[in-house]
Amino acid sequence: MAKTADTPLSRIAGTGLPDPSRWKALAFIALAQLMVVLDATIVNIALPSAQTDLGISEGNKQWVITAYALAFGGLLLFGGRIADLWGRKRTFVVGLIGFALASALGGAAQNEAMMFGSRALQGVFGALLAPAALSLLAVMFTDAKERAKAFGIYGAIAGGGGAVGLILGGFLTEYLNWRWTFFVNIPFAVVAAVGAYFVIREPSGTRNRSPLDIPGVVLSTLGLVALVYGFTRAESAGWSDGLTITMFIAAAGLLLAFVVVESRVKSPLLPLRVLTERNRGGVYLSLGLAIIAMFGLFLFLTYYLQIVKGYSPVRTGFAFLPMIAGMITGSTQIGTRLMTRVPPRLLMGPGFLVAAIGMLLLTQLDLNTSYAAVILPGMLLLGLGMGTAFMPAMSLATHGIEPRDAGVASAMVNTSQQVGGAIGTALLNTIAAGATTAYIADNAARATDPKLLELQAMVSGFASAIWWAVGILVLASAIAVVLINTGRPGTGAAGGTGGTSGGNAEGAEDEFRIPVVAH
Repeated sequence: MAKTADTPLSRIAGTGLPDPSRWKALAFIALAQLMVVLDATIVNIALPSAQTDLGISEGNKQWVITAYALAFGGLLLFGGRIADLWGRKRTFVVGLIGFALASALGGAAQNEAMMFGSRALQGVFGALLAPAALSLLAVMFTDAKERAKAFGIYGAIAGGGGAVGLILGGFLTEYLNWRWTFFVNIPFAVVAAVGAYFVIREPSGTRNRSPLDIPGVVLSTLGLVALVYGFTRAESAGWSDGLTITMFIAAAGLLLAFVVVESRVKSPLLPLRVLTERNRGGVYLSLGLAIIAMFGLFLFLTYYLQIVKGYSPVRTGFAFLPMIAGMITGSTQIGTRLMTRVPPRLLMGPGFLVAAIGMLLLTQLDLNTSYAAVILPGMLLLGLGMGTAFMPAMSLATHGIEPRDAGVASAMVNTSQQVGGAIGTALLNTIAAGATTAYIADNAARATDPKLLELQAMVSGFASAIWWAVGILVLASAIAVVLINTGRPGTGAAGGTGGTSGGNAEGAEDEFRIPVVAH
């Protein structure tokens, strides 16, 4: 057996019976995760109403989304390290309480400054609770079959929560008021915080009490903020905009400096062993690419259904139900049942390919596309594939990690999602806008109805961008199959690993030989 420092996480959670409250704990962790994920999309539907009520200018409205994304994406690594240092349960509860207070401030906002400030605070506390939630699962569920079920539920929520946000946002905006898209977070957060406080028992001996790496915190936060803001600005100001280019250059310099610092300091914020382990690196990369494709689609389909098809916000939200159903089925049925029987790459690779096929159907969008014939099956396949792939990805990202690194490994999963979302929205929206402009230029001379031409051009732009999303999903599938080479849980059958979290090749295989504790 490896030394204590390199012992797989599953071997450190204690030698007695499993925590009898772990499934109750999962319910509260899942509730918190749902709140964070749906908050990323619920505000999008409410934004036009909030903009009118608060007098937010057209140029500033993006900051309702951007303030949240910058704080969340920029502070995730710091939040993960705080969870390792301070305790995951404590960090989780503080994050929930802070998120509730920030949501109350947003719901009560009287001007744009209050709104932007509340969204930034939501991002700050979200960056605390999101990595704490995932790392709690990593230390509480150690039996292979139970872990598969727990991460199946978590993966379904992580993938489908955005679509739930569209439905809930539509209902609240249409039948109540945009302010309720903020207030709705309060009961979520309070129930999850109270439940977590009384139910969660964090295993002992899993904290990392090393001194905080202040240079790493500063460089990573500034680098990630610059990167996310660069992509966000590219969407509105263009890729050739001076500030956009400056942000990308600054991000590259800051993140390079961060890597250099992390390779030299005694107690790094992000130990490079977390990134350089072959399987974990493959998960972060393939998951980030899949999120790029998926976030762009959320945006396009929301616009298509409301502007082209004339759907109400509520009907638009319900139109995404097949995707949610597919994700839940793929994650909790297919992924959970097969995760202990086949290597993760044989779930992730085919999962991303099935999602690509669903996306391929959606390239056929035109003005008269049938929802039942094209959009419904496309979303079903997309959800099914993503759900199947997300579940082993979430589990593998934290499986076998040293206990002291569980928080930052979890934070990297969230970081790949946040950065992927920012890239996806900016990149695919830019491609769509370029294709729309080209379509108008090519067809303006013979168009008889300017409004019809505008709609046709918009749909043509969406279809062009979705083709790119198909290619990105195929690339994600290829990366998962090539880079992720660990064996199925319980066998230890793996090709060589690219290094391990503890620098011990044997430990890398041991991470999947999880002893089933006698009940």
